[in-house]
Amino acid sequence: MAWTEHLALVYFLIEWSIRLVMVVVVPLRRQPEAARSWLLLVFFLPLPALVLYRLIGRSRFPAWRQQRFAEAAVIRRRLAASLPRPAQPVPGIAELAERLGEFPVTGASSLALIGDYEQSIDRLVADIDTAEASVHLLTYIFADDVTGLKVAAALGRAARRGVDARVLIDAIGSRPWARRIQAILAADGVQCRLALPVRWWTTVRRARADLRNHRKIAVIDGRLAYVGSQNIVDRDFRRGIVNDELVARVEGPAAAAVAAVFASDWYLETREILPAPPTPDVALSPVQIMPSGPDYGVPGFERLLVALIHAAETQVTLVSPYLIPDEALLAALQTAAYRGVVIDLVVSRVVDQRLVRLAQRSFYDELMSMGVRIHRYRAHLLHAKHVSIDGRIGVVGSGNADLRSFMLNAEVSMLLYDPAQVAELVARQAECMALSDRLDLYEWRRRPMVLSLAENLARLVSPLL
Repeated sequence: MAWTEHLALVYFLIEWSIRLVMVVVVPLRRQPEAARSWLLLVFFLPLPALVLYRLIGRSRFPAWRQQRFAEAAVIRRRLAASLPRPAQPVPGIAELAERLGEFPVTGASSLALIGDYEQSIDRLVADIDTAEASVHLLTYIFADDVTGLKVAAALGRAARRGVDARVLIDAIGSRPWARRIQAILAADGVQCRLALPVRWWTTVRRARADLRNHRKIAVIDGRLAYVGSQNIVDRDFRRGIVNDELVARVEGPAAAAVAAVFASDWYLETREILPAPPTPDVALSPVQIMPSGPDYGVPGFERLLVALIHAAETQVTLVSPYLIPDEALLAALQTAAYRGVVIDLVVSRVVDQRLVRLAQRSFYDELMSMGVRIHRYRAHLLHAKHVSIDGRIGVVGSGNADLRSFMLNAEVSMLLYDPAQVAELVARQAECMALSDRLDLYEWRRRPMVLSLAENLARLVSPLL
């Protein structure tokens, strides 16, 4: 037998060994839709699939970080237990959110929804300038552009006043700017750390590198906090794309809950236990903070969305720039639509990720066939993420309605139960729909066949992301 034939036989045996092993391994560690996509890739391209699986196929952390997660959870639960609860309990969804995120319903003395990008940054800077004890900021992107330098300057002023100023930035999300912004902050006495730093030599052996901290929060003196979708970066930091956001600014005990989320994440990177800020006593309206992420063991944000949709009686409005639902979310939407619930999904016509755009477009026909109304926001990238149910529950946060936010990202959501606050959110959603074009099912089906094919191919790959 010639050496080429020996080589071909060895290659054949290796490929089939990979297929047989992965048929056993993949379903044990992935959700069904992701397992199907991985097995399809393994069947056609065994060797590339094996390499890719080693890099991004395992949605878990190394043992040392899992241990640190367990330690951080103890800190988080201790801080959560000290939060005051409203006199009148909020049943149903609130109980689920507490089990998923470990924080009870607490209160807010005031809450403002800020949709103006520059106003949000200016108000954050003004609040940092009033800080007396601490300023803690966690963000996915912190750039050294005009917006980033404006916030960095405020943090520097706070540090020079003797305020405890700390910043966490995601190692991958802020990678183009991380070294420069860290140097700028350090020069002013601001403590800055990378969240989930990537060490490639351990990644290949133990865990995927794209398990990210996608939260965007800021806490001043433990008395007021920001939660939402907005990063610390210029509104048009990507060429040709302008971002529209929504941020919630909350005062009262709910801010202490956000402070506990930051304290937990800070411990993960430093093993430093931050002192608990004094919890404000004044609380007029019920608010709940719900963090989620792969360290919680269940896809908390996905479970929350599914439960909210099942609980809906008349109306569901979901705003998300990235919409790649899993089977549970699709089933919930279909069931709600069949029950007569009016469902509006607001997505963005302008996108910054082509593969995600194709994948989410593959769901539009199926969703509209269920009776779901899809609105595409016209002029800008609608990067805001929020949900309202029947005008009685609202959610504002950092999580998208996609598999990445469900399974891979650390996210945080703020649940609103006060009728006036939910009404304000519903009004914001109405503004988004007024600036959108509603898709027509029959017109949608007339798009080019090649585009439909590309969308469905992207849908096959999407669970791998």
